[in-house]
Amino acid sequence: MTLAARHQAFWDLHQHGCFVIPNPWDVGSARMMAALGAKALATSSAAHAFTMGRPDIGGVSRDEALAHAEILVAATPLPVSGDFENGFADDPDGVAETIRLAAEVGLSGCSVEDTNPADASSYAFDLALERVRAAVAATRALGRPFVFCARADGVMNGTYDLAEGIRRLQAFEAAGADLLYLPVPPGKAELAQVLAAVSKPVNALAAGPLKTLSVAELAAMGVRRISTGSQIARATHAVIRDAVAAMLGQGSFAPLAATMSGDAVDEMLARGAV
Repeated sequence: MTLAARHQAFWDLHQHGCFVIPNPWDVGSARMMAALGAKALATSSAAHAFTMGRPDIGGVSRDEALAHAEILVAATPLPVSGDFENGFADDPDGVAETIRLAAEVGLSGCSVEDTNPADASSYAFDLALERVRAAVAATRALGRPFVFCARADGVMNGTYDLAEGIRRLQAFEAAGADLLYLPVPPGKAELAQVLAAVSKPVNALAAGPLKTLSVAELAAMGVRRISTGSQIARATHAVIRDAVAAMLGQGSFAPLAATMSGDAVDEMLARGAV
């Protein structure tokens, strides 16, 4: 599939129905997800940072994130979206430049949040809105499909309440964002409020209370896209923790009973590459 076809396919995925977009952290995980039937992939800033032994917020630079995204674009035939934290800039012009650079490395979309990584606070409403407007203008100037996702992260981070999060999403929608995202609302009822407040497609994160809901349930609510963030990477790290702790602590190799054969892994890696 050509890059142009990928970009169009990614845009089309957001126009109807509901799909899961898993988040790989390297070529191998990307190819396994592709082999398992993923329709698109997204980077995860946290999962990427973990591979370098760094913390989530602010752990990766823009150049590193772009290089990582380019590797994942080349890893499979699937469209890829970038998790680009705060756009790696406080000012609107810097966010717009990140959008342009994201497009240059072959991404079919990206998300930008309203969190200032310097102190984990939320940008003031007016600045957050100007940042989205700049991103939208940069997206439109590309002349090709590119799904820009505007995030309101303050509910998850505890810096503002649900009403403010919805107010921001409504403003981001009016500014032209293609996809809206309020990570980890307190529960299903709050997610329903978000969905009722906007008309553009909404992304939901399979984390926190929403992990108890199925894809079918989220789709029935009106969610258009379901991302996993760093959840799959965290599950992988939990396996490392539990298996090595059992070996070194109890002298037991029991956790290694649930492994794949090397041949099975090789087959999936090859299948996910084409």
